[in-house]
Amino acid sequence: MKGAIFSGLKGEKTDGKQDGDPTMAESNILEIVQGLAQAAANGYDGAHDERFVRDGEVKKVGLKREEGCPIMDSRINDGFKVKFYGNNVCIHYQADIMLKDIYKGGFESDIERMINEVKKFLQKEYKSITGNSVTLTKEGEVKILAQSVSRVRNFVQAHQYYRISGLKDDPNANGSENRSVDDAIRKFLDLNNNNKRPQNDKRKKG
Repeated sequence: MKGAIFSGLKGEKTDGKQDGDPTMAESNILEIVQGLAQAAANGYDGAHDERFVRDGEVKKVGLKREEGCPIMDSRINDGFKVKFYGNNVCIHYQADIMLKDIYKGGFESDIERMINEVKKFLQKEYKSITGNSVTLTKEGEVKILAQSVSRVRNFVQAHQYYRISGLKDDPNANGSENRSVDDAIRKFLDLNNNNKRPQNDKRKKG
């Protein structure tokens, strides 16, 4: 058994549903999200070391924690996770680094490179799991936050948004800002309007 794979990801059976069917569209979205989530789960710490995985299942993300021996060497502690927002996926990267590494130059570009390594791993692993390819398009700029832990060590958090190919824009992704109020709700709200007098109010104004 090769890892934990979501059931049905490689299936082509549609049960008679057409591509335009809302149920079919929701199924495709679910499969893409499940595939990317499983790809991220397969990048756990230790998956790069052949001593800790089954034969032929070594997976290297490209993180700095994969350098050196996990027992004998002092490794850089870094990792990643993913979150989904509508048709976007956000890759979060965190690491414990030395203060001197921040001031030596090229710190921001190095963080961007690590996030890009994670993105390439997700795409490669997604294709290995589902048999399909997915394109992640960069959205905006990377956000980096470095917090001091001591005089020599810092904790860095960074994230970058990517648009997932094959997923349409979600009109409700931004909460209630893009929602419209129908006439029935609008009339109900107008009942509590203090500026509007009822029809049976015969009193003179003022």
